Formats: sequence, structure tokens, C-alpha cells
Amino acid sequence: MPTNAPAPTAERSGGTPDAHALMDVTASDGSLRRFLHGLPGVDTVGLEARAAALGTRSIKTTAKAYAIDLAISMVDLTTLEGADTPGKVRALGVKAVHPDPTDRTTPSTAAVCVYPDMVATAKAAVAGSGVKVASVATAFPAGRAALDVKLADVHDAVAAGADEIDMVIDRGAFLAGRYLKVYDEITAVREACGTSARLKVIFETGELSTYDNIRRASWLGMLAGADFIKTSTGKVAVNATPANTLLMLEAVRDFRDLTGVQIGVKPAGGIRTTKDAIKFLVLVNETAGEDWLDNHWFRFGASSLLNDLLMQRQKLATGRYSGPDYVTVD
Repeated sequence: MPTNAPAPTAERSGGTPDAHALMDVTASDGSLRRFLHGLPGVDTVGLEARAAALGTRSIKTTAKAYAIDLAISMVDLTTLEGADTPGKVRALGVKAVHPDPTDRTTPSTAAVCVYPDMVATAKAAVAGSGVKVASVATAFPAGRAALDVKLADVHDAVAAGADEIDMVIDRGAFLAGRYLKVYDEITAVREACGTSARLKVIFETGELSTYDNIRRASWLGMLAGADFIKTSTGKVAVNATPANTLLMLEAVRDFRDLTGVQIGVKPAGGIRTTKDAIKFLVLVNETAGEDWLDNHWFRFGASSLLNDLLMQRQKLATGRYSGPDYVTVD
């Protein structure tokens, strides 16, 4: 898009941009700004009302059993603490492969998510299982580092065997309107991932202040080559919510309609119960559609969620709750 082009108009149903609006949109800071600020504004009341309404859906027992197993298979089992030890990471890897050692019909989780220096340990723990190893990088969680430092972080994680990289955007640059800087960093990290690692782009939605900013960040991340867009680091007060996840699901749906490219979504932080997880699965099904009901396209970033899913799964199977020692402590 030429730098003097007008903002794209909402010509498709639902107010999303048409294909012409993506032409040369990243050619300059000005054209990218015009595109992002030309996206339709978010109806806050409507968004939150729809998220709340979908959260009231009830499902039958057989569907609940399916939903629990699906949610387990979508968990990125996560430990991101300064006190992480090789022993803790190995134990987490074992749990990811066999979440319930008393019931081998329990699906494995999608991935284990760790800091870059723990990737090799996690990789050994899940070897041969199909469980992926994800690693946070780019100076997680604040993202306050020079680009060469961020890229070194990514290269180290990929070299150690990471299958997925969860990067954080420069929120300061984004909030200052320096969209091309954010775009260029994402594309540089995408290149550093090579062909062996998928890229999840974390927006830290709790720091973006407005739904309009979350919509803009979603489109920016997708344009820059994200394989997934992710709500949060889990390290701030406001993390994944039904409303911000619904907004991101709308974005990936519209992006695929426009480009043919499917992007995943990962809500992270604050999702602790089976009831919460099922609400998010309903959001996925009703907003993006069944194509996203697969761990290749939807994940939960969580540490404690898995324990509740296992407890509820066992309750459905036996009719009773087990004691607190039924699940391992993460």
C-alpha cells in the first residue's frame, strides 16, 4: 500500500479488511499504522456480552468427557520460575507424557513450556512421546532487551531442541505506535526459529489497555508470521479472559478467510479449572469453528489446570472425587 493511501475500508461482512487492504501494508510505519488504525473498532459491550453468554452453555456428560480429554491434549504444561531445577523439569516432562499414571488412556499434554536453559532437560524427559517442548524467549516476560540479545535467546532454545518458541512483543514500542519496530522484531524471531520451531507471539493483553489494541496486535502478529497468537505471559495481574480470547479468535478466523492461512490461539494465565477450560472450548467452537478444536491450533498455557482436569476426569469415570494426593504437585 502506498504511504499516501487512505485507511482500508471495512468491505467484508463483519467489518474485516478486504484482500486489497493487505497489499504493501508493511511497506512503511505509516502504511502499517493506517492499516491497523483502519480496523473496525471493538464494541466492548457486545464483545463482553457474547463472551459471557457463551460461558453459560452447558454440555452433557458424554460431551464433557470428550471436552476434558481434548483440553488435556491442549495444555502447554508450564514452569517458568527462577527456582526451576532439572529435577522439577524432568518430573514435569514425565507428567506431560503420562498425566495420570494410573490410567494410560489419559491423553498426553501438547507440550512442556520452560525457559531456554531447561530445553535440553525437557527434551530428554519427553523423548519419543510426541509431546513438544516450548520455550519462552526474547527476554521473557518483560521483553526489555536489545534485538541481538533476544535473537540469541531464540537461537539457544532452538539449538537445544525447542519445537516451539513463545516470544513477547515490545509492548512499549507497540503502545508508542512504533508498529513497524514490533513487526520487524517478530519477523526476525520468525527467521531465527527456522523451519524446526513454530512461533507463538505473546501480546501481554493485560498491558495493552484496550480491546482495539488487542485487535491491532492480533493482526500485526499474524502479518509478521506468527504461527500462534497468545494472550499473556501469566506474569501480570490480568491474563487470559473469555473476552480477549474471543477477540483473538475472531481475528484468526477473519485472517484465514482473507488469506487462507490458519493461525493458532493460546490463552495463558488464570485458567485453573475444568469449567474454565470448557468455556474456552465453547468460545473456540462457536467463534473460529471446529477446525481450531485441535492442539495444533489451540493451546492452554497453564500449570495448575491439568490437575483439575485429571480430578474431573476421574470423577466422571468412577463417580467420586479422589483425595488431594491423586494428582502430583506441579
